[in-house]
Amino acid sequence: MNLLTTLTGSMMEGFFPPGWDLAKIDRCVDDDPTKIYERQKWWHKQFQLVPCAVPSDFDMMLGHEIAWTIKRSRDAGEKLVMILPVGPMGMYRWVVYFLTEWGVPTDHVYGFNMDEWSDAKGNTLPPTNTGSFQYAMEQAFYGPLGKLTIPKKQRNFATKKNLPTYPSQIGELRAAGAKLVVIFGIGRVCHIAFWEPHFAAEFSSEAEWKTQPYRLGAKLHPLTIEQNAITSFKSRTTLVPAFANTIGPGIFLGADKIIGGADGALSRGMMWQGLSLWMTLRHEPATCIPSTYMPTQPGKLFFYQELAGPLVAECN
Repeated sequence: MNLLTTLTGSMMEGFFPPGWDLAKIDRCVDDDPTKIYERQKWWHKQFQLVPCAVPSDFDMMLGHEIAWTIKRSRDAGEKLVMILPVGPMGMYRWVVYFLTEWGVPTDHVYGFNMDEWSDAKGNTLPPTNTGSFQYAMEQAFYGPLGKLTIPKKQRNFATKKNLPTYPSQIGELRAAGAKLVVIFGIGRVCHIAFWEPHFAAEFSSEAEWKTQPYRLGAKLHPLTIEQNAITSFKSRTTLVPAFANTIGPGIFLGADKIIGGADGALSRGMMWQGLSLWMTLRHEPATCIPSTYMPTQPGKLFFYQELAGPLVAECN
């Protein structure tokens, strides 16, 4: 007996996002971890997977890719628009290290945080709150860069007032020749930023879904809340906001390059991101599984090898 045979008619019915076919999702996983590299027909020809043997490698390699992208854009005389996540976070220490080592200024970079905690109306935490994403970015990235840092006027955070200006700001920069790089992690229910899978049911077509640039006060899925309770709130589910401001596919699907990261392993063999990674790579693009669209764009996805499995049951 397993979840697929016991959920029908149970109290769990309706818990998973609309459109999820659990049997199909389970078939995305292969017991042979090496199968994760098998290219799918919808992957972009310039999309590639980059394995990382240990978490420290993951942070360093992902950080190097981001720093190298910043350096190359400066060397080319280009402006660079970067969509920035707060999760994963360990790579920012290495971005700072490499840019400092190379002496690369970042005044050609325009940073746009992809999301921020909010209430149902889009009101966000003050930037001095240690739980806010703005605070996290100032402490982990902008501050440590010192004299090389991105100018304050070029740092954008997903507040109620500022998030609606993202499309016009990014559009103007791209019209002037700037490149767009989207840095991202993958959520437990395969969101990108806080663009949740259940939003798909609101739209009449994939084309309409793809045009959505942002959302204020986005209602989060219960598994997203629990994921963040584990990863960011020391298990205190009661402290996790139930809403967030977030960019949408109208922004994160328009990248010139993507740089993704998946490192969601815990300890003693426990993890939360293994299935999400396999779904992202092996399920054909589906609006109810937003992360499945990321391999359709050029770039790299760094992942901690343990997430490839085998994903089998163990008692820990």
